[in-house]
Amino acid sequence: MMEADYIVVGAGSAGCALAYRLSEDGKHSVLLLEAGGPDRAPDIHIPARFSKLFHTELDWDYETLPQAGLKNRREYVPRGKVYGGTSSMNAMVYQRGHPADYDAWAAGGNEGWSYAEVLPYFRRMQHQERGASEQHGVNGPINVADPQDPNPLSLAFVEAALELGFAHNEDFNDGEQEGFGLYQVTQKGGKRHSAALGYLHPALGRDNFTALPYAHASKLLFDGLRCVGLEYRHRGESKTAVAKKEVILCGGALNSPQLLLLSGIGAAGDLAEMGIPLIMDLPGVGQNLTDHMQVPIAYHCKEPVSLVAKEDPVQAKLYNEVKMGLLTSNLGEAGGFVKLDPKARSPELQYHFGPDWFIRHGFESPKGHGFTILAGLVGPKSSGQLKLQSDDPFAPPSIDFGCLSHDADVRVLLHGVKLGRALAAASAFDRYRGEEFLPGAEVVADEALIDYIRDFATTIYHPACSCRMGGDPMAVVNDRLQVHGIESLRVADASIMPFLVNANTNAPCMMIGEKAADLILNGG
Repeated sequence: MMEADYIVVGAGSAGCALAYRLSEDGKHSVLLLEAGGPDRAPDIHIPARFSKLFHTELDWDYETLPQAGLKNRREYVPRGKVYGGTSSMNAMVYQRGHPADYDAWAAGGNEGWSYAEVLPYFRRMQHQERGASEQHGVNGPINVADPQDPNPLSLAFVEAALELGFAHNEDFNDGEQEGFGLYQVTQKGGKRHSAALGYLHPALGRDNFTALPYAHASKLLFDGLRCVGLEYRHRGESKTAVAKKEVILCGGALNSPQLLLLSGIGAAGDLAEMGIPLIMDLPGVGQNLTDHMQVPIAYHCKEPVSLVAKEDPVQAKLYNEVKMGLLTSNLGEAGGFVKLDPKARSPELQYHFGPDWFIRHGFESPKGHGFTILAGLVGPKSSGQLKLQSDDPFAPPSIDFGCLSHDADVRVLLHGVKLGRALAAASAFDRYRGEEFLPGAEVVADEALIDYIRDFATTIYHPACSCRMGGDPMAVVNDRLQVHGIESLRVADASIMPFLVNANTNAPCMMIGEKAADLILNGG
């Protein structure tokens, strides 16, 4: 049996940050359990190869229930099962989300979560290569850099947006989000800089810190309403770990609610149907599950400059020798934010530009060079739920995002496709733009475009909100991230978001881990 002051479940973006900070002063023993293994696979660290990790042992490899809003398609849901979690297999885009979103979290009764109050954690986690400012920090664990070797197609995309009258945005994280530009990335010297590299690896040598790979948490243990530890499976054996102070779940928006439900925390009726003894009736566990959505606008490319050539031996040599070339690409080098409704709290539309084919998760690429403009819904009104399929802790949960179940979300993506086409038609793309592959020149009418959207839209891999923070009956944790009605148990990951911030979620998850550590260590 293992014992520690704090047990952290999940070595993803939030879990690595939390475990690093809890163990930093040497006063507390910390045990970090990760269902996957160490981040040794070479393709983790070469930016342009992250999609090679899909459907491998490093991926939880989930899929949704059939989604009515997507013509009853099941959606692939990649999640990292490895040190660093999904920060070891994501597109490395560094975005915080609009300040107004955090202010709305706080206005909803979550004290301490306004943008001004979370900004210090964003600054503390960061080493901004451009230097320190009011908005950015240096000497933090996570390196934030400009693209190492931006593709000419990405530069053309930014130029196209300026042609159309959009502002040039050189920093999407300084409070002014609208406009277009190159995205900063969590890279260092042309290599991925994950939560594992920034937080976990430096902590591994600490005497008070233990990271245990291949340890799959299966059930929380209670003494009355106090969480005292958990059971986990490690290399085929069932084992127990005891927490002298707290257990903190950092498994993400899918695994954290699943573990709560398996342990008897959730809707009483649902747990009774599964034969799981009730610990606490919290009907919000697994509810409000939300993700962003995106739809591709894809073109053949007349010049051989796209990432289709990234596996050419010449590119491998260039990368190995000087960390330049196509393999440094994060596949989403440029983008922008557009506010459609002037009354909206924050922009509802986000673009990712890929100098490559990215159709149905990259699994359906035509021959030859191409590029893809991805129009993204980042103010979704649609949501769904996560439930158990069985009481087997090693079976995947039932995942339902309710994709495009709200008509307003479809309208945002319809606008996004039309604007995407306008961007591709700008003169900046004249030398590169070949035939439109998707949606296809014949797809013009709104009805046809909506049919296309429902056929080709995918999630953006930002699941959140399934253990949301708040004080109402459907909230799961309070603003100190403590599970309602339970002692010594918190959740600290994307699942606690009251609603999904309007941008990529890796940096917000690390911020949540940083803030959770402060709350715990300062008695919050």
